[in-house]
Amino acid sequence: MKELMLGNKALARGLWEAGVKFISSYPGTPSTEITEEAVKFDDIYCEWAPNEKVAMESAFGASLAGRRAFCAQKHVGLNVAADPLFTLSYTGVNGGLVVVVADDAGMHSSQNEQDSRHYAIAAKVPMLEPSDSAEALAFAKLAYDISEQFDTPVIIKMCTRVAHSQSVVETGERVEHSKPYEKNIAKYVMMPGNAKRRHPIVEERTRKLIEYAENTPINRVEFSTDEIGIITSSTSYQYVKETFGENASVLKLGMINPLPVELIKNFAAKVKRLVVVEELDSVIETHVKSLGLKVEGSDILPRIDEFSQNLIAEKFGKEISSGVALDDVIPARPPVMCAGCPHRGMFYSLKKRKCTVLGDIGCYTLGAVPPLSTIELTLCMGASIGATHGFNKMLGAAAEGKTVAVIGDSTFIHSGMTGLANVAYNQSNSTVIILDNSITGMTGHQQNPSTGLNIKGDPAGKIDLESLCRAMGINRVRVVDPYNLKECDTAIKEELAAPEPSVIISRRPCALLKTVKHNPPLYVDKDKCIGCQSCMKIGCPAISMKDGKAVVDQTQCVGCNVCSQLCPKKAFISTKEA
Repeated sequence: MKELMLGNKALARGLWEAGVKFISSYPGTPSTEITEEAVKFDDIYCEWAPNEKVAMESAFGASLAGRRAFCAQKHVGLNVAADPLFTLSYTGVNGGLVVVVADDAGMHSSQNEQDSRHYAIAAKVPMLEPSDSAEALAFAKLAYDISEQFDTPVIIKMCTRVAHSQSVVETGERVEHSKPYEKNIAKYVMMPGNAKRRHPIVEERTRKLIEYAENTPINRVEFSTDEIGIITSSTSYQYVKETFGENASVLKLGMINPLPVELIKNFAAKVKRLVVVEELDSVIETHVKSLGLKVEGSDILPRIDEFSQNLIAEKFGKEISSGVALDDVIPARPPVMCAGCPHRGMFYSLKKRKCTVLGDIGCYTLGAVPPLSTIELTLCMGASIGATHGFNKMLGAAAEGKTVAVIGDSTFIHSGMTGLANVAYNQSNSTVIILDNSITGMTGHQQNPSTGLNIKGDPAGKIDLESLCRAMGINRVRVVDPYNLKECDTAIKEELAAPEPSVIISRRPCALLKTVKHNPPLYVDKDKCIGCQSCMKIGCPAISMKDGKAVVDQTQCVGCNVCSQLCPKKAFISTKEA
């Protein structure tokens, strides 16, 4: 049966057809939909893990039990899971183990443009790289065969354009797989003596995988001319084919690590000009040069941002599609917190008190943009608390009385807890604000261990954040409603003045949750409004100015009443009262 599918959905289908029994992931764009699609298959146990490291370790446990297992994350998530990955290369697997990493060239939703191919090389594990949805499905199934044949975890590298674009796939049936668990201390207990004996096995496996790469059909030559030969992979292959058509021969690499040797040499020998087209780092190009071949690539193409057909055409002197021009200029629309976002009131209060705010990864990172312009640091998941600890330790009382860390509930569970443990253990006088919106918001409303629901929305174990913080050694823990500006302001003032570490939990569910019942929208009494624009200071997209008066877009307003607390003339009135 043929069907049009997103790359992520196709990969999930491939997992089902491959007989996968266990999936543990942490949501991260552009990988999130793989697990969200997989959970629709009753044959597969799926879960959201607290972070990527735990997800990979849990998937390995399922593999150890003899079942085919899987975990997914975005590129920065693989950093978190790198510790188990590198040693999994030594232990090998029992049931097949496949790891998806989704790179985000162009940084559509990420803080860097990391090229995850380096992880496969460094960890010495095979990596496959599909170029469309059909290959995403097929490579998922192939990856398990490779995993079990070569006793290794296998990485599948997706990218935004493959994960979130659609193409036709042909679906198949599910085939069950299982193996018995056998105790093997020498293979699975990686103390130095055992690890030393496993390393030569890894090197021999790499040699065999190179032989495999020479002949696998997913590395294929499409020969049409000897004038130019292009070596490429992933979505870059699509751009090359659309730009050059039959005017270039192509070596399309589906297995990106380890790379073949003789296949590349033979291809190079048949063409007058050899070029590598690859996004971000010069991984393929460096390999080709190590073979003593003359090749172009990084001298023609940039090593930043994602590619496109027009970019390839421009760099190779081809005709560029002009596209269709719009008559009207589209105004810029910077990202902004949603109307009724519970984080807005807290950030307003922090700005009012002129706090130094060290932030974290989540939709609350938008607290850095005007008009709030509050967050001064965003590094990686969980970094806000550790950074605040070091900042305060170095600057002392001058910083402690005005510096706070802000972190979401999901991010706190992911990797913020250890930062708070450091604050409590090493006693910096730091104030941490947990922005608890009862969901993992930025990636599309996934559950987490503090929500009390699992990936299917069923009741699950629930972490009590207040009790957890106290158990970690924080004596001062208080909960505030971010819709109440006075309550927020008082809490910030008192906790910054306290002579010990403290935690403020700013608790209000995300305004976009289906379970949240909103108040009636507000409107502005124009006779009372004096046009002072105090209400504009919170940056709510439901409020604008027209003819010198504030106006509320009632299709967006959720009646949070934060704006009404700022109005000196009480011009904001509920439609329920009108």
